[in-house]
Formats: sequence, structure tokens, C-alpha cells
Amino acid sequence: MKGKILLPLIFVATFAVSRIPDLHLPPNFSVAYAFIFCAGVFFTGAMAWWLPLGVMLATDIALNLYYSSQGISVWDLPNLKGQLINYAAFAVLFLLGRRFQQQRSFIKLVGGGLLGAALFYLITNTASWLFNPFHNPEYTKNLAGWIVALTKGTSGFPTTLEFFRNTLISGGLFTALFAVSQKIITESPAEKSAGAREPKAEAEAEGEPEEAKA
Repeated sequence: MKGKILLPLIFVATFAVSRIPDLHLPPNFSVAYAFIFCAGVFFTGAMAWWLPLGVMLATDIALNLYYSSQGISVWDLPNLKGQLINYAAFAVLFLLGRRFQQQRSFIKLVGGGLLGAALFYLITNTASWLFNPFHNPEYTKNLAGWIVALTKGTSGFPTTLEFFRNTLISGGLFTALFAVSQKIITESPAEKSAGAREPKAEAEAEGEPEEAKA
């Protein structure tokens, strides 16, 4: 019961804090990839989809309202199309998480988080090249334009490879943190002390033949 309440709170709190404006995090260094992936892994029932979706929508709306109050255009169609592309990619991360089970090893879970981050990068940059909501001239509809979208990106911004690096690092890092939190919270006291009881049990088992002979 404790894990069913505390674990979602840790996930949501970590994600919400990371979205506070002006934290000056590196571009694309986000908790979101691990948050969505791990929600698919660890949460069950209806909460598995409404919690990450609800938190994502609430924080996106709050951020849009904040940036809009600062005079930044966020409600225009190209920006909203970009957000829809992100949501489609997050849906893939969630479905990927559903294919992992809670008893998977720590290494496999972190590997899943890294894979999810890589898929997010590939999906969002490919969709940006294909639909080009901001009409970037670099995104020509050929193989060269797609490669530019996956490596260089648009002028005036860091390269998409830098975005990919930050996406990959944050995806693996926060997946690891969430996996450790899940293990600490959900491991029962009996499991924690099981190792301490084993030597005693073995000694009793070894003593049984002696008693039988007597």
C-alpha cells in the first residue's frame, strides 16, 4: 500500500519540480522521458495512463500560460503541432514501458529508459522533418534533409545531436533513480531481513540429523 501511494508521489514531484521555469537545465535534459517510461513499467490499472497524461497536460498548460504572460507566443499552430508530436512520442515511450515488468533487472530497466530516450529523439526529429511545422528551410524533403534534422537541426540553435546527448543522459539517469526508488519503497521488511535469517535457518537444518540420531 505504501508503494502504491509514495512511488507515484515521488515520480510526480520529481517531474513537476523539473518543469519549473528558469531552472537553466541543458536543452532536452528532462525527467519526462523516464517519467513516462517508468509509469508504463511500474503503475497498474487506470492510473498507469491518466497520471502521466494528466500531469503532463497540467504542467504544459501552466508553462504555456506562464510563457504567454512573458510575451512569448506559445499558442500558435506550429508550436501546438510540435507539442502534439511530443505527445505521440511519449505514447510510444509509455507503450515501451508496458512491455517491461517490475521484476526486470536494474540494468534492463535503465536500458529500456535509454531506448525510450533514443526513440523519442528519432520520432520527434523525424516528425519535425516530415511535417516541418516551423517551415525550416534546412528540412528539405529528401534523405539529406532528414539527416540534417537528425544531426545538425536548424540554424541558431544547438545541434540536434547535442539535444540527443542530453535526452539520452537524462533518460538513463532518471530511469535509474526511479528504479532505485521503486525497489526501496516496495521491498518489504521481510525481504530486507531475509538474508539475516538464512544462516540461522541453515544451522537449524544442519542440526536436525543430530537430533534424529539421538
